[in-house]
Amino acid sequence: MDTGLRHRQKQARRERIVAAALDLFTERGYDAVRIVDVAHAAEVSPGTVYNYFPTKEDLVLGGSGDFERALVDALASRPAHQPLVRAFREFTLHTRGALAQPDQAPVRAIARHARVIADSAALRLRVRRDFDRCTESVAELVAAERGPAVTPDQAWVIANAMIGVTRTMQRIVHRLAIADRPVAEIAAAVMAEGERALDQLEAGIGAG
Repeated sequence: MDTGLRHRQKQARRERIVAAALDLFTERGYDAVRIVDVAHAAEVSPGTVYNYFPTKEDLVLGGSGDFERALVDALASRPAHQPLVRAFREFTLHTRGALAQPDQAPVRAIARHARVIADSAALRLRVRRDFDRCTESVAELVAAERGPAVTPDQAWVIANAMIGVTRTMQRIVHRLAIADRPVAEIAAAVMAEGERALDQLEAGIGAG
């Protein structure tokens, strides 16, 4: 089978599983839905669901690891002369995903995800854990680059301040998506707030 065709089929199956899961989570609540329910709705086996999504939480939050890897890679591979916080600014203020699309459908998908997360203690805990893991990765990078200039605790403070900006921007996107605001309005609002937060961050952390 053609490699490209195989990839498209796998992607279509993955999207079908996620769509079925979100329909069920929205209708019944996240905690009331089992993997076997998702598999039945998506017309696949439970094993297939697990092949794509190792945990039930990944059906909603499976992309969080992609963000962490992209952020850490962007910071680690920045030009030698570029300050860490400046690289973080460039990464954070780059419009991507649903906010880069011209239509409203991706925003409504974000709203569905946001509602499901808000209604589940398990998912809210997973979100915090994912942000904590990302913060730890950035703290390790800060400590490695600044060396004896910062203690491990200071590196953690810096990383928390940086990741706090992304968390705030995510909250804004979720809130405005649930309100079904136009995508251009959401993008403008979140970028403006990100700019203000990053100005404060750079002033406080400095150019290092």
